[in-house]
Amino acid sequence: MLFTRPYVTVTPMELASKCLLLAVVWPLAWLAATAAAADDDSLVLTAFMAHMSTGSGSPPLALEPTWGNRSAPVCRWRGVTCGARGRRRGRVVALELPGLGLRGTVPPELGNLTYLRRLHLAGNRLYGVLPPELGSLTDLSHLNLSDNYFQGQIPASLANCTSLEILSLYRNRLHGDIPPELCSLRGLKVLSLGMNTLTGSIPPAIGNLVNLMTLNLQFSNLTGGIPKEIGALANLVGLGLGYNLLAGPIPASLGNLSALQYLSIPAAKLTGSIPSLQNLSSLLVLELGENNLEGTVPAWFGNLSSLVFVSLQQNRLTGHIPESLGRLQMLTDLDLSQNNLLSGSIPDSLGNLGALRSLRAGSFGSVYKGRMTSNDQQVVVAVKVLNLMQRGAAQSFMAECETLRCVRHRNLVKILTACSSIDFQGNEFKALVYEYLPNGNLDQWLHPNIMEHSEHKALDLIARLRIAIDVASSLEYLHQYKPSPIVHCDLKPSNVLLDSDMVAHVGDFGLARFLHQESEKSSGWASMRGTIGYAAPEYGIGNEVSIQGDVYSYGILLIEMFTGKRPTDSEFGEAVGLRKYVQMALPDKAANVMDKQLAPESEESEAIKSNSYNGKDLRIDCVTSILCVGISCSEEAPTDRMRIGNALKELQAIRDKFEKHLSSEGTSSQ
Repeated sequence: MLFTRPYVTVTPMELASKCLLLAVVWPLAWLAATAAAADDDSLVLTAFMAHMSTGSGSPPLALEPTWGNRSAPVCRWRGVTCGARGRRRGRVVALELPGLGLRGTVPPELGNLTYLRRLHLAGNRLYGVLPPELGSLTDLSHLNLSDNYFQGQIPASLANCTSLEILSLYRNRLHGDIPPELCSLRGLKVLSLGMNTLTGSIPPAIGNLVNLMTLNLQFSNLTGGIPKEIGALANLVGLGLGYNLLAGPIPASLGNLSALQYLSIPAAKLTGSIPSLQNLSSLLVLELGENNLEGTVPAWFGNLSSLVFVSLQQNRLTGHIPESLGRLQMLTDLDLSQNNLLSGSIPDSLGNLGALRSLRAGSFGSVYKGRMTSNDQQVVVAVKVLNLMQRGAAQSFMAECETLRCVRHRNLVKILTACSSIDFQGNEFKALVYEYLPNGNLDQWLHPNIMEHSEHKALDLIARLRIAIDVASSLEYLHQYKPSPIVHCDLKPSNVLLDSDMVAHVGDFGLARFLHQESEKSSGWASMRGTIGYAAPEYGIGNEVSIQGDVYSYGILLIEMFTGKRPTDSEFGEAVGLRKYVQMALPDKAANVMDKQLAPESEESEAIKSNSYNGKDLRIDCVTSILCVGISCSEEAPTDRMRIGNALKELQAIRDKFEKHLSSEGTSSQ
């Protein structure tokens, strides 16, 4: 027996009514679902805020006033971006809070931000382990957690972030191997894991990252050699593998990287000869110094017409410097020092290089470590041999001799003797012999990633403050020198040298000037006014040098010392330079701009409390006062700048207050 469904008739009016109901209910249901999902995102960000909180339950100062404000939609919270259409409408797609001084851990709840595409928390004071739940963010394309204190291993689960294009975990405290699973992220364009304490080797599967443009693994304790598979990364523009324990030869396959512009593998214990890289026609920077490379300096270097910087120092290279280097018209720096090259092998063709600043590191010459006999004793000295091919070198020699023969101060580099003669080939020879200062220069301590050695150096707050006082003391002496004040003209961190007791000595007086007694100005060489970023702004419009120009340079140096940032860093454009960046943060937000190495460890919250007074962090209060001095010294108008003597007195008062409080804390804790 067949059962048939009874025929039901629907009138046109009923059909229209049902369609209208569906048209109303469906969007409302969709909006309700979207709102519920957005509420979930809000809960995740509230959890994030709780992990960043100050202990009172309120958001950190850097996140106010929007975070935690119930009247402000989550999409309007600082650093939060929401989608505008489709399935991402009203959902959090970006969380970007770099450089705000945030302290805390990253909660695993962040893995619930389903539509997150950009997570940028670099330059904070975040610590703890990276939650493996971040691997749930399958839409994530940008992950930047660099410049923090993260520990533990790199989560292998990040390989699940299949949309990832940028992965930057640079300068943390991560350890363990590089997860080979990351090599499956074929869309990856930037992989930056340097300045961590990783172990193991570079996985050969890294050659699968065919879209990679930047690979930075410097300062990571990696071993095992450079895998030849890196030569398959045809889109690679920057390769940094230096300051590791790689050993072995440079793979010949690197010669296939035709797009490469930056090749940096210094201090990696490399051996063998330099392979053919003559197909790297775009190469700008070649750093292979401090290895054990052998053979000759290749003649094909002369075919790399884009080269600007070549560093091959401290290897075992032999033979002559090839004449072909004279074709490198863009070359500014060529460092071939501490090899076994034939003496007198500098070709005349290098004299045609108008852009060449130095045949080694330095302004007008090469500095060597040597020994000399003084009072029947062998003493270690620093010998600066002038590169007389450099324009202005002879004038620099005379200026330095004239200045240093007159001055005597504990914070100035001491010159022992000078030499001006003819060498065995009949060429003019000039050299200066200084006392040897074993702790290098201040720039190496402030920016250890460019140090001569791979070991990390750090200066605590009191050490920096004492150095700042030493430098101010030397400037006060020079500016009050009789019968004529002396202007240094090139004050910067690399010209501040440190002895075995970390006492600062100002050096490099190659641009120094005596001022006329009747004024505080000098008719110095118009072409030599110091270094970009440190030179006073009035020098750029042709004004004569003055002691206030030195004060400006000192102010910038002081700001750099306590922020850890150079005035020439790429993050500072013409509109907002280092000085303005700091000025905008003072006086209430100095913690956001101070060098993170001056801040206490995130895990040391109890120590933070013990070093506080009147509800303030002692370090932050101290750095705030120091930065205010730096701002006052670097005013735009020379007449508005603080006198160096007044700056010295203020810094001494800050030091005394800081040391007194530390001393009282130490006494009370006993």
